[in-house]
Formats: sequence, structure tokens, C-alpha cells
Amino acid sequence: MPHKPGELDTTHAPRLSAHSPVISSVIEMRLNRRQFLLAGATVSMAASLGLSGCDREQPAAVPSEPLQNTPSRFPFTELKRATGGDHAVAAEYRADVLIRWGDPLFADSPPFDPHNLTAESQARQFGYNNDFLGFVPLPTGADGVERGLLCVNHESASSNLMFADFSWITSGWITEQTCGVEMAAHGGSVVEIARVDGVWRVVTGSAFNRRILGHGTPMQLTGPATGHERLRTAVDPTGTQVNGMINNCAGGITAWQTWLSGEENFNGSFIGEVPDDHPEARNHGLYGLPGTFYQWGQWIADFDLSREPRSPNRYGWIVEIDPLNPASVPKKRTALGRFKHEGAESVVAKNGRIVVYMGDDQKFEHVYKFVSRDVFNSADRNANLDILDHGTLYAARFDADGRVYWLPLVHGEGPLTSANDFNDQGDVLIETRRAADLLGATPMDRPEDVQASPTTGKVYVVLTNNDERESDQIDAANPRAANVFGHIIEIAEDGDDHTATQGRWEILVRCGDPTNDDAGAVWNAATTSDGWFGSPDNIAFDSTGRMWIATDGNDGCDGLWGVETEGPLRGTGKALYRAPDGAEVCGPCFTPDGLSLFLAIQHPGDAMTATFDDPETRWPDFVDGKPPRPSVVVLQPLNKGQA
Repeated sequence: MPHKPGELDTTHAPRLSAHSPVISSVIEMRLNRRQFLLAGATVSMAASLGLSGCDREQPAAVPSEPLQNTPSRFPFTELKRATGGDHAVAAEYRADVLIRWGDPLFADSPPFDPHNLTAESQARQFGYNNDFLGFVPLPTGADGVERGLLCVNHESASSNLMFADFSWITSGWITEQTCGVEMAAHGGSVVEIARVDGVWRVVTGSAFNRRILGHGTPMQLTGPATGHERLRTAVDPTGTQVNGMINNCAGGITAWQTWLSGEENFNGSFIGEVPDDHPEARNHGLYGLPGTFYQWGQWIADFDLSREPRSPNRYGWIVEIDPLNPASVPKKRTALGRFKHEGAESVVAKNGRIVVYMGDDQKFEHVYKFVSRDVFNSADRNANLDILDHGTLYAARFDADGRVYWLPLVHGEGPLTSANDFNDQGDVLIETRRAADLLGATPMDRPEDVQASPTTGKVYVVLTNNDERESDQIDAANPRAANVFGHIIEIAEDGDDHTATQGRWEILVRCGDPTNDDAGAVWNAATTSDGWFGSPDNIAFDSTGRMWIATDGNDGCDGLWGVETEGPLRGTGKALYRAPDGAEVCGPCFTPDGLSLFLAIQHPGDAMTATFDDPETRWPDFVDGKPPRPSVVVLQPLNKGQA
């Protein structure tokens, strides 16, 4: 999120609870990133561990003899660790820019003009800072052309790079017009794409194309919290409708081909305060409100706590969208809980129930899963459209003996009673974080994407980092103090049943430089100096079950790595793609045949003092006077046999 130098980042503000550790306040400078970029104390920590840049020479870890004779499941030439203004991909692949911020979606979309941005034009164009990507295939027509719908989250607006008149020094650039552009740049896009002569192209003007806006797209609140008193505002006294979705990060595509979009750092979109004795004051504090990343509340009461103190309770949900029905109303599924959702990947369990795995992307927050009450109906798509309104939400407790326990967040059970100010299930879901704390869920090192392997059924939890964990706060599942590199946890549910309430867990890799003892990294010995990474963020599996990890904050060298999960090479990383300077890689997403891989390249050119006139790079256009543009890239093998 955009911040000016000197502003405080409260996104990951420490908090107190019955089970979370007491953490001293830490001031973090934000580098215009969706999450922090190893700033302040983290940079100092990285320097102490010998991390000075991506292009440094490092000795590769020496594999043992058996590993040298084990073929990799990733048979491409590994990309070298470096930085640069352009992106790069392994020699066996091609990388094409599919769509950029401001590109037209509709027949009447105005041309992109970075010197004349308006909310009206942005609402008809591809949004900013694309994050999650989901692919919904369409039937192949008589022309034999492969088609599909790309579902895209637009998480944030990097105002310093978007606006030509932006200034770090004065706030005069903040106007009702600029705030309107920022809100229109948020939300999501549905884009039809077609593969013609081996190249994916946008079908501009497709009847499926759609913009879902940060403010301006009507949505319904559904599930147990619907109509709750704490969801009611002057604009919506019924507590059943919301006018948009904001700060949407990762998500998922369901078995019935809908798009789940997670609202993450919603706190940043609010200004204003409530008195300390206000009924929502404690709740707001747990979610870092107000974040004041944006000044929308100057013009819209919904984003000003002093005028609408309940309004934040209407954000922080999983939004379900039907991309196959452009006229459908998006629905915020309250049964899945309210927190800073990083993802919502779902599976159909053995008994037919739907299980959605989710992470709360903040330091010392929790891992969750939702199990539907009803069974998936593979013969009737419409029968599944509200299946996520009924079920049980669980938070994970990772014990030192390698067992994981899923704790139900159900009103009336354990501490979730009126004695702790939970008067009904709506209260439990609105204050999911506090409920999970009271149950004793394990505070984790920023849980982001959580996804199950389609071939083994094992579940992988991506933990990005946590530089605030003290040495007396480490535990088996979070084994490093000042964890600036992150790690990946693997869960095997009991009986290979995703609805199980117990399972086993272990750490797949501890990220960081394995040649530096102080980093505490643990990789397979076959991992080279180019194959290790830090700050894992998003995860994806291809059609053969191979795991891919995208990073955010990897010492300035963010990209995409393949990671071995089975056999003698288990825990080996291998670099496939590198993002341009200032960018992170998000939303890796494969077509069903595994031969096309879509990547969201977010905030290219961004850095501490980067501006429209002086970005780190002008990728992907490289035209003077044009800002860098967040874009979707598609990777394809030059030879299908090398995929």
C-alpha cells in the first residue's frame, strides 16, 4: 500500500490477546508494497546475515552422490539470481505480457492516458496491482480456439506511481478525483482470453468481461452474520448489502467454477477514530484500524470510522463471484470468517463436503479451514452456489509433537460465549481473530496462501516471515526468532480426509540462504545458490502435482520457483522466473493442461522514493513519460516436452 516517508505502517501492529504473545511496538516504514519489503530492522537483520544483493556470487550447496543421479521434476535450465528492469524466464520458456493496468476491457473503454486518470475511465479498464489469478475454462468453439475466463484481484493502488502530480512532500494531490481513481482501481476483473496461434490474447468487448469495483459494485452479505446489528450502517440499515470489495489479495476457484476473492488489508482504507470506550474500539484495534493508507473517508462516510464506526465490519470477508454470469451479484460469505484473507483454495473432500483453506496474513495470526455442512453436487452447478453459507470454521493449533488440531469456532463452545462478549455466531465471525486467540490457535509467521496438492492431498501453508518474533516466542511450528525469510509447512490430514479435525504437520523448507549458518535455513542439499528464496507468498500446483512458489520480499529478487515435495529431492528449489525491479510475483495459475502459466506482476518499479517521473523501471512498456504498469504475464514452454 502507498505510504509517504515518515508515515507509520500499522498493518502488522502488535496486539494483545489471551493466547498471543506480548510484543513490543515496532515502527515499520512501508515501501509501497502490499506487505513489507524487509525494511528498517529487517534490512539490518538481512545485512547481518550477509545479504547484500541478488547478483552476488555464492557457493552452491553440494548435493550428495544419490541426489546427483536423481532426475528433477523441473527439467528447465535454472534462472540465475540477479536483478534488472526487465523480467526474465528460463531459456526453455517464453514470457508474454497479456494485459496491463489501464488496458481496455469493453468496446467503449477509453484509451489508457496516464496523464488524465479518471474514476470513470478506470472503471472501464483493467485495474491496478493485479494479485490473485484464477482460470475458468470455456468450451472450445467450432473454430477450435482455446478460451477461458481470467479472474483477477486488484489489491491496491500505488498512488506514487499512478499519478503524474503525486508528491511525497505535500498532500495537495489528494482530491476527490484521485480517491475516485484509487477506488476504481481496486476490486477485480473478469477477462475472456483466447489462445490463437499459440499466443494468449484478451477478447476485448467479450460479454463475460466485467469490472468489480472497490466502491460502486453492489454486493450481498450472506451466511450467519447477515443482518447482524454490527453490520448495519446509515447507508445499509439492514446489514445485508455492501457497495464494493477492497484490498482483495489471493483467492481460489471452486469446483463449481466460481471465484473466491479474499479481502485482505481492508484496515488501510479507513480514516477517523472512535472513542476508547466505543463498543467497536477493541475490535478495530485487533485489525489495525484505522490504517489511513487512503483518504477515501474524506468524501465517503463508509470509510470514516468517526461517522460509520461499524462500516469496517462489512469488509475482510471472502467474496464469491460467478464469472460465468456477468449479471450475478457478488456475495460476501460471512461463514468463512472475517480477517485479512490471503487466499481461499478449496477441495472436495472424500465425503463430498467442500473444504476451504485460508491464511490470515499478519504476524502472529492464524491458519483456518472451513468445512461445508452440505455435500457438493457435481451434477447440478446451481445447487452449489450457496454451499459456503453453512458449515464450520476452524483455526489450527500446531503442537510440538507434530500433531495439528483444528479448533471449531462455534458460538457457545468453550470460551466463545457471552461471558467473552460473543452473543451469537455473528459476533464470533465478525471477531474471528479474537475467537481464534481465545481457543488457543497457534500464532504464526504471517500465514498467506494455503493449498492442497491435487495428487497427494497434502496441504501446504506458506509463511512469509515475521521479524517481530522474539527468541522466547519461538515454537515448533515457528522455529526462528526474527524470521525474515519465512518457511513452508506441510500438513497431512488424518485418513487423507480434508474434513478431519486432526492431522500431522512438518516443515518442508526453512527459507533463506542455506550457505549462511546464521540464517537458519534448511533446504535439500541439491538446492543451488540460485534455487533458494525467502518470503514465500503464493503457491500453485500444476496438472502433474508439481508445486510452485511466488515470493514477495526475496531480497529484491522476487520471482517464481519450483519446489520438490516428494522423493530424494524433496525440499529442493529451482528458479523459473524473475520479476522486474520493484515488483513481486502473485497469483500463479495454470491452465488445466499445465502448458500455460499466468503470473500477476504487482507494483513494478516501486521503491521507497519511486515516483511517476522516477520509477525503478518503466516495465513493461519502457516508454519515457509512461509509468510502470502492473500486468499479467503468461509463460509457455517453447517445447511442450520441456514443460
